[in-house]
Amino acid sequence: MSGDIHIDDLRDPVYTEIQQAALDYGETLTTVLEPGSIMAEAEQKTGLSDWGPMDFLPRLSLLCDEWDADDGMTGVARLNLRNILVKHASSRLLIQDTWSRHPEILDIKIEKPIIVAGLPRSGTTHLLNLMAADSRLRALPLWESYEPVPTPGEALLPDGTDPRYQRCDEAWQGMQQVTPLVAAMHPMNPDHIHEELELMGPNFGSYNYEWLAYSPRWRDAYYAEDQTYQYEYMRDVLKLLLWQQRGTDRPVRWVLKCPQHLEQLPVLHKVFPDATIAITHRDPVAVIQSAVTMLAYGQRMNRKQVMTEQLMEYWTARVERLLRACVRDRDSLPAEQSIDVPFTQLIRDDVSWVEKIYQKAALPMTGQARAELSGFVEEHRDDYGRVVYDLKAHFGVDPAQLRERFAFYFDAFPEARPASDS
Repeated sequence: MSGDIHIDDLRDPVYTEIQQAALDYGETLTTVLEPGSIMAEAEQKTGLSDWGPMDFLPRLSLLCDEWDADDGMTGVARLNLRNILVKHASSRLLIQDTWSRHPEILDIKIEKPIIVAGLPRSGTTHLLNLMAADSRLRALPLWESYEPVPTPGEALLPDGTDPRYQRCDEAWQGMQQVTPLVAAMHPMNPDHIHEELELMGPNFGSYNYEWLAYSPRWRDAYYAEDQTYQYEYMRDVLKLLLWQQRGTDRPVRWVLKCPQHLEQLPVLHKVFPDATIAITHRDPVAVIQSAVTMLAYGQRMNRKQVMTEQLMEYWTARVERLLRACVRDRDSLPAEQSIDVPFTQLIRDDVSWVEKIYQKAALPMTGQARAELSGFVEEHRDDYGRVVYDLKAHFGVDPAQLRERFAFYFDAFPEARPASDS
């Protein structure tokens, strides 16, 4: 798929045969969203029962309760959400078992990671995947983020493929069949370098659940908590991943990214005190129109009615909160360990911006590294086509008027202002 992509049925989807069949099948299911049922299935899958600290249970219960009460979901959505919760619960059991049997894992140090923060849809994914092409850095591919610990007794496939990789690839192929334009907006193939936020899933944490379903109660509970403990959990899973690769020549210096970090900069620095943090900056209106279009497109399978107005209201407020936290906390990061990366400049000369980040991180830009980065750029140019966004037509919102809401951000970071407003 390449070229410009216009979504003409965003508000009122026209379903393909595959989409309609999936929706019809989903309505025949009775899907239980209840903590005990999810935990029992995870125990059966793994053969384990040690959950570690049980403070996760109220968070799992909240998710189940909020989602179970949402009668606007399709049957497909309910099944997908249950499968995600079972996956997270299974990973928790496997992680806890590994930590219990190998307590030395927690003595491993996560040293001098390079971490990208920035709004969703602001170039963070491209920047992360670009740096991950540098063979000196350890990155987190999607398949590993989904299942960080192998299932006991599960052998490699005859061709040497990890079954975790195969499951992720099968899910990606299915997603392309059911929501084919997802690839144009956010590729999720197994080798795609993903957000370490996924590693908070086994602790039932992070703002990731907000992307999976309409979850205002979850959002408010997340807001109310100091997230240090979630970042520490994620850090310790990163240690486990390094421990799993012992005896190999895989690199140990992490390159990571997540938009949530924008509203958790003090926590991020506390948990990773020697990290180099690169913050991308983009016009938030461009970010919002990209995010809500992607979510609205996905809702043709997840909701009985596409929630264009609610999506616009929710994610405008969500982006504003992320940016107000960034404006408040940006200067709390040591100048020698942080750098601001304007999106418009990044897309024009991404390899040069990586070199600037490397200078902050005391990582030389070698000839091999430059070749690896340039090769990635060439290989992935225009992979999936470009979605044409229309905020006015699809969501009834004037971009110029919406942009006025973010004057506080443009005042703090003028480089984020679109050229037409300069």
